[in-house]
Amino acid sequence: MSDRHEHAHLPDTVLRVKALESLLVEKGLVDPAALDTLIETYEHKVGPRNGSRVVARAWSDPDFKQRLLRNASAAIAELGFTGRQGEDMVVLENSEKVHNMVVCTLCSCYPWPVLGLPPVWYKSAPYRARAVIDPRGVLKEFGVELPETTEIRVWDSTAEVRYLVLPMRPRDSEGMDEEALAELVTRDSMIGTGLPLSPSQVPSSK
Repeated sequence: MSDRHEHAHLPDTVLRVKALESLLVEKGLVDPAALDTLIETYEHKVGPRNGSRVVARAWSDPDFKQRLLRNASAAIAELGFTGRQGEDMVVLENSEKVHNMVVCTLCSCYPWPVLGLPPVWYKSAPYRARAVIDPRGVLKEFGVELPETTEIRVWDSTAEVRYLVLPMRPRDSEGMDEEALAELVTRDSMIGTGLPLSPSQVPSSK
């Protein structure tokens, strides 16, 4: 199959990125090996899968959960997740009475070591503004409708502190091991704009 034919099936954004990458490499402005290392890091070493492991450990280990709520940075570091943008972490626990939601009103401060790069919507002006003034409405747009009795707390992430939401453990997840529990944790549930999956929503590996 020709390279041109393969490119015909790629989205325009991907083609633009590939063209820019080729140009930067050609001009000697980017080291291909360094670029590959960076991509490898964000695909396999940081990202929502790390946060999922943190949440799953908290759901299954009460002692770890207490350490996490008391000193999030140190507890997260126990699992090997450290680095830039994750030095000063605070974990917010959801409950039936309180639902936490995170935004960065000034820019896009985000806990990279546990959530990877921020989604486009997190950086958008409408989300940054409306999350503060109409959090319940924003949640509804994300498909999350909470009882009126549930208090919604919005936390503004900054360069000094970044937040990770500890969602409520789904019902019917008793008996699941840590690895299986991690599969229930979504990125949005750790930002507060979503909820974890129920066990029935996760495809069986059998």
